[in-house]
Formats: sequence, structure tokens, C-alpha cells
Amino acid sequence: MTTSVTDTAATDTVATDTAATEATSATTTVTELDALESESIFVFREVAAEFERPVILFSGGKDSIVMLHLARKAFAPAGVPFALLHVDTGHNFPEVLAYRDSVVERLGLRLEVASVEEYIADGRLRERADGTRNPLQTVPLLDAINGHRFDAVFGGGRRDEERARAKERIFSLRDEFGQWDPRNQRPELWSLYNGKHRPGEHVRVFPLSNWTELDVWNYIEREDIELPSIYYAHERDVFERDGMLLAVGPYSQPRGGETVQRRVVRYRTVGDMSCTGAVASTAASAAEVVVEVAASELTERGATRADDRVSEAAMEDRKREGYF
Repeated sequence: MTTSVTDTAATDTVATDTAATEATSATTTVTELDALESESIFVFREVAAEFERPVILFSGGKDSIVMLHLARKAFAPAGVPFALLHVDTGHNFPEVLAYRDSVVERLGLRLEVASVEEYIADGRLRERADGTRNPLQTVPLLDAINGHRFDAVFGGGRRDEERARAKERIFSLRDEFGQWDPRNQRPELWSLYNGKHRPGEHVRVFPLSNWTELDVWNYIEREDIELPSIYYAHERDVFERDGMLLAVGPYSQPRGGETVQRRVVRYRTVGDMSCTGAVASTAASAAEVVVEVAASELTERGATRADDRVSEAAMEDRKREGYF
């Protein structure tokens, strides 16, 4: 059989077109992380367009760190056009506070701190019998929002964390008392977000709503995002209480029968030292944490947050009052 010059040229053309198509497909493939990142960046830009005084809740925890990273991407090469707000319980891990302050200084951001300690000192709040201060954050948070007239408050809550947070929309309205009504949620169809609110009301915004803990860690690995050291394996004196490993410190001390051990641990979430537990782990890098989280059957809050174990509706009750 004889192959003509025309046939050969046609074959070469088809092969070239196929190769070009494959190359184009390879460069335009959108991953799940790309889609989540794009959605979050869209949310940041939407808030910037709709609201006058947004603020980002920033504690130095991994979710707020990823949220700030996304905000920087959303407005690059300009800076982040929002202030940061941290409700400081006074019982935070020192490594996390040091990280928070270094980030604020390095990026030239404005940080507002609402101090639970100050509220207790002047009598506006009373110390709880169990010593836990996480539930005491609501009043300082709402006062800071009202005092600075913030009309949109970015939070790092995700729907996979806890049942009450699974009920949230991305734009979640709070009334003039800062309270949340889970039955009064606005529809969010076709990525249309309703930011309308009356004077005195504000909107909580959750750009990471559709992310999971595994997504967050995959993104941290991909973007090479720096985190406080306690998110990775390290040695620490801990004692076991209610199935959790609590760190020995000025705000958490072992009771009778609780033995202090030197363990290799890391933290999946950070908060008030008195109610945030560590997990036994040898994961010393983001890649190793990804493998560990992929095999886990418990969310980080369910595994390490004592304040969420008070009742089945503990988080929802606090959110109704104005909590994160």
C-alpha cells in the first residue's frame, strides 16, 4: 500500500492538533483546591464591594492563617484592605501569640485585640468555675464589633467541624444584638450572596465554609504556608483528662490521679489552653499531617475541644448568643 504525501501531512496535522489539545488540557486542569481557592477569593472580593468596614478574625490558628493567605491573594499586589481582630482569652498558647504578632508586623497589618482578661479584671465578666475562657469571648467580640462599627466579620469556621457550623451560610446575618437565628438563613444560589443588613446588624462571612480539615492541610502544603510550631510534632508535658491530652501550664494543671507524661504530640486546633487538647503524633511536616488527617475519623474539634463536649448543642447555643 502506498502512502501519499497528502495522507502523511494530514496524519501529522492530526497528531499535532492532538498534542496541542492534550497540552492545553494539562495546563487548564482545575483541581479541587483551585476551585476552593477561587470561591474563597471571590467571597473576599464580594465583601470588599458590598461592605464598608469588614474585619478578619485572626487568632494565629491554621484556619485564620489560611484565610489571611487567601485575602492577600485576593487583593495582590495591593495589601489586605481589612483590619484583623483577635479575641484574646488570656489563656492562649505563647507560640501562637508570638506567631500572630510576627505576621502582623511583617505584613504591616492593623490588629485590634479584645481582651477577655480585661473584662474579668474590671468586673464586666466573671471567671468560670471550670477555668475555661472560650465561652467568655462572646461579649468582648460583640463589643469590639459594635465599637469599631464592623459590618462584616470574616471567620474561619468550616461546615465539617461541627453540627452548628454546618448550618451556617457563607454570608450569615447577625441581628442588632449580635445573635444568630439558624432558622432565618438566606438562600445562596448561583454564588449570589445577600449582604443587606439594617443599622446595628452585621454579617459573619465564612470563606472556608466548603473546605475540610484535609483541604486546609493540602492547601498549607501546596502553598508552603508557615504555621505556629505547635501544629507539628514536638515534645510536651501533658496529662490525660476525658480522653484528651492537656498541656501542663499555668492555666491547666493535673488533678488528683492525673499523671504528667512527656509525650510527642501536636495540635490539630488551637484555642484556650485549658480546654484544647493535643493528639499523639509524629507528623513533623505538612505532608505528614495530610496523611494523618486523611486517616482520622474524628474532626479536630470533636477530638480536642473540651468546651464542645458540654452538650450536643453546646456550639449552637453559643453561636445563637453571638459566638464565632
